Amino acid sequence: MKIVLVDNGGKIPAIKYGGTERVIWGLGKMLSSLNHTVIFLVPEGSYCDFAEVLFYDPLKSLDEQIPQDVDLVHVHFKLKENISKPYLITIHGNYDDEEPFDKQSVFLSKDHAARNNSNVFVYNGLDWDDYPKVNLNLDREHYHFLGKATWKVKNALGAYSIAHKGNLNLKVLGGKKWSEYNLKKGFKYLFNSKIEFLGMVDNDQKMNICSKSKGLIFPVRWHEPFGLAVIESFYCGSPVFATPYGALKELINEDVGFTSFHENELINAVNQANYSPKHCHEYARDLFNSEVMTKNYLKLYEKVLNGELLNSTNPYLIDRNNRGILAYER
Repeated sequence: MKIVLVDNGGKIPAIKYGGTERVIWGLGKMLSSLNHTVIFLVPEGSYCDFAEVLFYDPLKSLDEQIPQDVDLVHVHFKLKENISKPYLITIHGNYDDEEPFDKQSVFLSKDHAARNNSNVFVYNGLDWDDYPKVNLNLDREHYHFLGKATWKVKNALGAYSIAHKGNLNLKVLGGKKWSEYNLKKGFKYLFNSKIEFLGMVDNDQKMNICSKSKGLIFPVRWHEPFGLAVIESFYCGSPVFATPYGALKELINEDVGFTSFHENELINAVNQANYSPKHCHEYARDLFNSEVMTKNYLKLYEKVLNGELLNSTNPYLIDRNNRGILAYER
């Protein structure tokens, strides 16, 4: 099969965080290893050693950029135009607009699908071979926050507060110390010597820090569509302490972490934690890898090529009032 993977976000391969970019890279690599021909249609500056790369032009229609001899197109953003080839669309985020989704849409978790009146989803998986080998025997002396700290829904402020009240060493990955967000919202935490702001880090730095972490502090205040930071932390042997919003209640079970809407309960769980780094690592390694994800997508590819609709009606956001900053008790 000849498959085009389309994304209009960041360049591939991802050097630093790279959410969707890491997912489609692993998907393309696994498809190629299964003897499918892969073409990436992605932003200029991308490159790849196992697949052809074409540069996506946002000023042109997608249909005119797709080679004529392909069998299937897999788009990784909300599509608002028709294309002539068989296709499916993975929805990687939360959309608040009034427009319904295409009937060939796929979501990232059971919750993500259900909130959009669908039952079609594929969990994200990562190519763990692209990550440094994890040493599960390292001393674990700190906790970490991983995400775009200036994005309010990620609730970095909540992570700072948990660290402050719990007297924890916290390393913040994805946020600068003297950001406008911190100066306005988290000024009092800037002088806590136990909270260290590391900004954007590359993949090796991230994995080194997470592999020495006692856990991810992740009190998000939105419905997380999936949560790559969560499975990356698991892979490093770190449990996750989070709010049970979106997919997090699916990913985090009692053997690998704890969820609560209440800050005091999260602090208590952190203080009483006794999780197995080996179990957390194997959980991510075995369930959320690119091979599992790719094989699930191949089942959907077969349906599309057989002329089937993935959703009988257009998915749409069911509860438009349950958006924005969600409840979190401090």
